Amino acid sequence: MQGAIARVCMVVAAAILNHPLLFPQENTTLPEQDEELIARMREHEERLEIEQARLEKELQQLESKQEETSSEEGYSWYFWSTLSFVIFFTIEMYKVDLSDAETRPVEDEDMLSDNGSVTPGTMVLDKGVLRNFCDKCTYTSAHENWRVREFVEGFADDLLESLRSLCDREADMEVGDFVGIGSMFESWKVCKPLTCDLIVPFSPPDPYSFQFHLWCSPSSDMPPDMQGCGKIKVTRFGENEEACLCGSANLGEDMLCLLHSRDDTLKVDHSPDELLCARNTRFLAKDQVMKWFQISVTKAWGRISHKYDFEVTFRNLDAAGALKIRFRSGKVVMMNIIPVVQLEDTDAYFVSHFPSDCDSSPDPYWPLSFAVYERNLLKHFTKRLPQNSCHLHCLQILTFLHRKQTGITGKSALTNYHLKTALLHLLLTKRPSLWGTESMEHRLRDVLSYVQRSLQEKRLHHVLIGNNKVPEEVHVPEIIRKAEPINLLRSLVLQRGLHAATLRHFNEMLRNAPALIQEYTPHMSNGGLHHSLNDSL
Repeated sequence: MQGAIARVCMVVAAAILNHPLLFPQENTTLPEQDEELIARMREHEERLEIEQARLEKELQQLESKQEETSSEEGYSWYFWSTLSFVIFFTIEMYKVDLSDAETRPVEDEDMLSDNGSVTPGTMVLDKGVLRNFCDKCTYTSAHENWRVREFVEGFADDLLESLRSLCDREADMEVGDFVGIGSMFESWKVCKPLTCDLIVPFSPPDPYSFQFHLWCSPSSDMPPDMQGCGKIKVTRFGENEEACLCGSANLGEDMLCLLHSRDDTLKVDHSPDELLCARNTRFLAKDQVMKWFQISVTKAWGRISHKYDFEVTFRNLDAAGALKIRFRSGKVVMMNIIPVVQLEDTDAYFVSHFPSDCDSSPDPYWPLSFAVYERNLLKHFTKRLPQNSCHLHCLQILTFLHRKQTGITGKSALTNYHLKTALLHLLLTKRPSLWGTESMEHRLRDVLSYVQRSLQEKRLHHVLIGNNKVPEEVHVPEIIRKAEPINLLRSLVLQRGLHAATLRHFNEMLRNAPALIQEYTPHMSNGGLHHSLNDSL
């Protein structure tokens, strides 16, 4: 009896191990191997039928002896019979599932080839060309970018100091020191003209202060399309507190209030317009702020223009500090000086506008920028990634391709910020050792695949908001870390036409990528550069 059961088990095990679909050979999905695969499957099926017939014969012999066995052995027989049936049934189910799984990729590839679409995995990227592109881009731009940053920082200091000298400290907004953000200060800027983004915090005159209402606050009443924004209310010191006794009691000349100085009673109340608020409200208005800042910058430049040998103009009247500096040599440097409001004691700032935004949120909603935290996050990765890692090179290639494609097919909903966000998400999930310079081609495909999937799903979450994968040493505020994630591609959900146009833009970018990289990569010819990146970028 025990020998029969052992033989049953061996037959079942042999059936499992020899089944061609349970453990398929590699490359069985290739069309040219279909006939060989079918022949092999038939051979295995015939062998299984023979084994099954032998098994049935042995089972009949066991059945004739069943009356002589004990009840315990009978239960054992039923157990093994049931187990055999389950195993054979499972094999048949795997046969169906694996057949579908094998044929589906072939169908998908056929569909993609019929439509003429290109995926990041099918892009033809030459490693040598990519390396040459990045080496020349980095070499030519690093030194020049450093010089431009140094000039812009010195000029911005002088301009803001001139602006402060024009302000009335008793009545005007106080302007703080600038903070450099964006690609120029994160060392991945490639495309020209070189543009430096500077944010300049300002605060109201005493005794006024800013009170903040975030979209993620428990009592928030923000509309769904204003996620990531906040409102800024201008309040007077003590306005929301109970009246102080110093205002109603005669304390005498020798008595002073510890909360209010004698000068507070002499200060004149400012109207909402003077405090740059929206009409009939106490909420700070972006339009009013930008108008005030533009006038102030114009006056400040007028006071110091004689010291400089270049021309400064506003290149966009809708952006407060969008300046264009043109030297006599014809060289041009762009500056975006953006007035912002600091969120309490954090490094998050309410910005009047983003340089890349065409449609800004309406008043009184201010978008919140985490650019300083993003810069700190990149610094965090730089300390842990391999020397000469490829993450910034990937971002340089992506933004270069996106800019060139935009010049061909026009603007779309896809921005450099989306590309940067996708890269940061991958940096948070992939091991640092995978970002070596030798892995640039693979990581570039990974980022492109991430962006493509995000566009198809119409979902790309902000990398810092509601993301517990962000290291604690970046010091993202707790209320932001615990907030619900924000979809940066929400506009694609609401606008089908925009979604279709953005997908077409991205697919065209993938199709043109190899040619663009090849065309704009310098080639050595007789010891000189055959094509100049400085001119083409």
